[in-house]
Amino acid sequence: MELQIRKASKEDIKGLCRLMEQLNGRPLLPEEMERRLDFIDRNPSEELYVCTETTKGDQTAILGALGFRIRENLQNMSRYGEVSLLVTDRRVRRRGIGKGLMDFAERLATERNCIGTWLASGMGRVNEAHVFYKSLGYEITGYRFVKTR
Repeated sequence: MELQIRKASKEDIKGLCRLMEQLNGRPLLPEEMERRLDFIDRNPSEELYVCTETTKGDQTAILGALGFRIRENLQNMSRYGEVSLLVTDRRVRRRGIGKGLMDFAERLATERNCIGTWLASGMGRVNEAHVFYKSLGYEITGYRFVKTR
């Protein structure tokens, strides 16, 4: 088994749809994922990576995905790497894939002169995702307030 992290491409749409359904609890049509990839192509600050595994017979499986972007903070004139999406296939959780993707995000942030890495995680993810992020040294530093139309 060999794990690799690389930029997502349109060839990954089927696997990305499967992961997004696991993350959001609802199916994502391939056309919707293609629109998201097109959005990323048009926005240089947005990046999407996949973690793949090459198995016997040269079959490639997508095991996880990472969204990443740079955030600049006017308050203290700093830059942070933001993890905008993290999902690991439920069939392979607790095998180090999420940690590997987070380590990758932190390396990207360091390479781009950021002072740290941050992410937002939903309140309903306290028992799994929040425990995971805390185990990696992340701290809860505030709340996110949202108003939708």
